[in-house]
Amino acid sequence: MSWDIILFNSTRKIDSIAELDESQLVSTDFCAALATHFETIVKDDNHREIKGEDFAIEYFKDNELVSNKLLNLYGEAGLYELIILARIKNWQIFDTGNGCMIDLENPGNNGYENFKDYLQQVNSRLPQ
Repeated sequence: MSWDIILFNSTRKIDSIAELDESQLVSTDFCAALATHFETIVKDDNHREIKGEDFAIEYFKDNELVSNKLLNLYGEAGLYELIILARIKNWQIFDTGNGCMIDLENPGNNGYENFKDYLQQVNSRLPQ
C-alpha cells in the first residue's frame, strides 16, 4: 500500500489545504523535473516508477503542465528525496494521510508514523 502525497507549486506558502487558493497555483512540468532529478525511472506507457535505495515513487506522466502532482511513495526515504527536490524548486508537499502540509525544514514531523500505523491496522483486518 502506498503513502500518497501531492506536490504543489504555488506563488505563496500554503499552511493548510483549507486555505488553498487555486489562483495562486503555478502550472509546472513536474514530470520533467522528476526525470531530471532522479537517475532510475522505469517507464511503462504513461506510468513512471522512480527506483531508489529503500524506496520507490510511482506517478503518471502528464501531457501538459499541471499545478499539482499526486505521487505514491513506498518507503519513507522517498519523501526525503522529494524534499530535496521540493526545496530546489520551491515546491510544497501535502500529506494525504494526515491532511497536513509537510514541513520541509522539519521533515521528521512528516506523518510517516501515522501511515505505518494505518497500514498495520489495515493488515490486521486481512484474513490470515
